[in-house]
Amino acid sequence: MGLGSFQPAGRSGSKAAVAYEVYDFRRPDKFSKDQLRTLQMLHETFARLAGSGLSAYLRAPVNIDLISLEQVPYEEYLRSINQSVFTIMSLPPLTGQAVLEIEFGLVFTMIDRMLGGPGKGIGRNVLTDIERPLVKTMIERMFQALKSAWEGVVIVNPGIEGMETSSQFVQIAPPNDIVVTILFEVKIGQQRSAMSLCIPYLVLKPITTKLSAQKWFAGSNRRHSASSRRMLSYQVNNSIVDCTVRLGGARLSIQDFLALKPGDVLRLDQKTANDLSLLVGNVAKYEGKPALQGKKLVFSVSDAITE
Repeated sequence: MGLGSFQPAGRSGSKAAVAYEVYDFRRPDKFSKDQLRTLQMLHETFARLAGSGLSAYLRAPVNIDLISLEQVPYEEYLRSINQSVFTIMSLPPLTGQAVLEIEFGLVFTMIDRMLGGPGKGIGRNVLTDIERPLVKTMIERMFQALKSAWEGVVIVNPGIEGMETSSQFVQIAPPNDIVVTILFEVKIGQQRSAMSLCIPYLVLKPITTKLSAQKWFAGSNRRHSASSRRMLSYQVNNSIVDCTVRLGGARLSIQDFLALKPGDVLRLDQKTANDLSLLVGNVAKYEGKPALQGKKLVFSVSDAITE
């Protein structure tokens, strides 16, 4: 529904067009463009922190990208959701509830990784009594990322109020109330799934004045809190890196390379009296010698490479 243009007749009988702006009364906007941009930046930070935290926890690279951020009626958001796990959450000191929605395929991929599997999804849409605590543990880790991302605006303490597998039982706002929906794409290995966050306008209303980009940037320049430093230290200390030991190198012609067969011996440029190099991410970090520990070959570090 829009407001039409009004063209009053002038004294000379000519008509001058008056500019108008289309306004849909069924979907009134509650947030300005500046406030939406701030919310987008906040949740891009959340996506980055949550991806890092889950990567360390699941021992697999997890990439979370923000796809879209919109303000829509709550009933429209529910209609866009298929089969998912809905986590009803509180955000004290803010009043009201929000929802974190994760597709079943992504949930079961994470559960499989948590239990030592390769991250294979399962084709079902119910959670067992054993799987529910595992999902809650994973979501609580994501809440830590959400808390850190929001620190520049307000200090929140997200908590789980309930968990549902059907949208008809998720009633956090009246159907026509405006909510902010943030859609994410989550990639674990070759698996791609969707995740979304839904926050009613009434929950964010007390802090709308703080959602200007200028105030958010001013707040984000302050010193990191102790909780942020602890979280960053935990993520770095628990990150997994690939280490390789370089035995040496050899130069071969293409003809000799193609003629290699089992049993051939290559002469390397490494002398037996010299130390070998241990590489972390293709960068030499330590020197040492190979050794035996029981029936396993190990690397004995003798010195660090500082250059």
